[in-house]
Amino acid sequence: MTDLFSPMGGTEVDAVTRSSSALPPIPAKRYFTIGEVSELCGVKAHVLRYWEQEFTQLKPLKRRGNRRYYQHHEVLLVRRIRELLYDQGYTIHGARIQLSHPSVNGNTNGNGHANGHANGSMSNYVNAQSAQMPQSAVSADLRAKLEEIIQLLQH
Repeated sequence: MTDLFSPMGGTEVDAVTRSSSALPPIPAKRYFTIGEVSELCGVKAHVLRYWEQEFTQLKPLKRRGNRRYYQHHEVLLVRRIRELLYDQGYTIHGARIQLSHPSVNGNTNGNGHANGHANGSMSNYVNAQSAQMPQSAVSADLRAKLEEIIQLLQH
């Protein structure tokens, strides 16, 4: 049976064997076609094109006929995006935040606030904190915090 949600549309076993550690080494060359990047990163070409729209850091060169040519650092970026989305369970929004704000990774300053959010608004702090967790963990964490608030309001 095919798992439609796996990175390459294979079985669940295929998805597990295609973890970031099982990806092939990146050859020493200057440019890679979208097909090559697809194979090197375990992600289909249409997903790579979609990620170009979602992640501003991913901008392959476009030459004749809109052919995409990825450089080595972009292949590494695609692997990082893949790791965040598929292996760590981030949402696209959470992965985008993680890539654009490396300090939002659980590090805290002396006040116990995430770096860069001690003086920011509460919604920025909550968004940064929730971007660190997989979506199911965010839901469970949010539910627990809301229940605490309800208990405080009832007393």
